[in-house]
Amino acid sequence: MAARGWSVSGAHGASRSASKERVERLMRENGLRGRHKRRHKATTDSSHALPVADNMLARDFRPHRPDQVWTSAITFLWTEEGWLYLAIGLDLCNREVVGWSLKPRMTADLVSDALTMAWFRRQPAPGLIHHSDRGSQYASHAFQERLAEYGMVGSMSRKGNCWDNAPTESWFNRFKKERVFGERFLTRAAMKTTAFEYIEVFYNRRRLHASLGYTSPVHDLKNWREAQQAESQVA
Repeated sequence: MAARGWSVSGAHGASRSASKERVERLMRENGLRGRHKRRHKATTDSSHALPVADNMLARDFRPHRPDQVWTSAITFLWTEEGWLYLAIGLDLCNREVVGWSLKPRMTADLVSDALTMAWFRRQPAPGLIHHSDRGSQYASHAFQERLAEYGMVGSMSRKGNCWDNAPTESWFNRFKKERVFGERFLTRAAMKTTAFEYIEVFYNRRRLHASLGYTSPVHDLKNWREAQQAESQVA
């Protein structure tokens, strides 16, 4: 059987045949690697009979203080062992990922665990607005009971309108561009390690945001708390 030939374009547009092995060797010698096709999987199932909340956020993405508005969503991540689903909770004030969960199944537990992590970290006062899409995970009785237990007010995007949750979708896009696209994850464990490193080590503590005065989310929260303490001492 003849070896499979590849066509390689030269600097002046001319093409020449090359074996797969030669292409691999040339790419390796020049520090190049192929980009894998991006797989797509739907994460929002709004075709259910569960109650949905009104859109309390109304695209007001700049709250005045931390723990006033959290947004949440789910995205999909492919590994050679199968899919993983990442749910996050984002504080819109300082853009910190306050809670997250990564599981092989897209169930109510996925979003409930992310919410629980966020609550234990921040323990916000009652009245916080929690905004999400209207997927069955967020509309589930289990998740709605958890919101009520924490004294939070549910808010959901309009049907089929991802712009109502733009900051969270933007975060997912940034994470995938900076850590996922172009990489091959052989195991779910490798993806979990990458997600942990990005969220807990890099994004929350080191990634600078122009909207935060070129500070990280954690540093911005520290500055806010110190400013509040200074004001209370003056008063």
